[in-house]
Amino acid sequence: MDATSHAPDPRAARYRSVFRPGLFEGRSVIVTGGGSGIGRCTAHELVALGASVALIGRKPEKLERVAAEIAEAGGRATCHPLDIRDEAGVQAGIDAVLAAHGRIDGLVNNAGGQFPGAAETFTLKGWEAVIRNNLTGGFLMSREVFNRWMKDHGGAIVNIIADIWGGMPSMAHSGAARAGTLNLTETLASEWAPSGVRVNAVAPGWIASSGMETYPDEVKARLAKQWRMVPLQRYGSEAEISAAIVFLLSEAANFITGDCIRVDGGVPNARPNAPAQPLRVKDSGSQRTFDGFHLSSPPAFMNIEPKG
Repeated sequence: MDATSHAPDPRAARYRSVFRPGLFEGRSVIVTGGGSGIGRCTAHELVALGASVALIGRKPEKLERVAAEIAEAGGRATCHPLDIRDEAGVQAGIDAVLAAHGRIDGLVNNAGGQFPGAAETFTLKGWEAVIRNNLTGGFLMSREVFNRWMKDHGGAIVNIIADIWGGMPSMAHSGAARAGTLNLTETLASEWAPSGVRVNAVAPGWIASSGMETYPDEVKARLAKQWRMVPLQRYGSEAEISAAIVFLLSEAANFITGDCIRVDGGVPNARPNAPAQPLRVKDSGSQRTFDGFHLSSPPAFMNIEPKG
């Protein structure tokens, strides 16, 4: 499906990006997992900055909803339903993107998924499903985009990983896959630099994303209180992740490759002998959540700026 571009309605709500208008004018970017959460938010910001976006995900109805939102705001997005774990599907999908957009300047490998559990309970099938979702799929997307366009034209790839530092208890499969993606990021940054392709990663911490609504009730109950462990004493927003992604895709990051930007409020820096402390200054800049996404809808159980 193609949500055709048209002149923007001046009354329509638009993404409030910190980046200059027209930053991605004439450029085309793929966003996987573009039907919800961080992917949806990133797609909106890129389009607001002038890009045309190709949305990839498994559920056509979710992609079409986001494409319709983007069209209403005066932008253009095409929908390409596919499973990033399927090699033939990825190849056909990249062909479709090139047919629709004529070029691929950026790739955001955001799609993924996992389920919580103790490592000893994981079946081989469950383990392999998460590894294929969070590692193999990103590799297939990157390889095909590189071979079919970026090898001869350059470009930028941003891989979304997670707060994997020091392990990922209750999500060993996802932690292993995300750590593998970080190493893959560093490797591809070296191998593909001669083609002018930059490869970086963004590692979100605890983000108030709509995707959290799918978690079991016991996980939601834990997440609702977990902000007290964050040195900045709040959760992050989808827009704060999108801003890091957009920066890495932009020309301002032309000398950055093989790197990873953490967006986590400092959680990995807290230690048992120096845990997060209550705020002394409660109206500092870092306490004011940046949420430029006009359609943001954080989960009800997870306030971005907790009180008390």
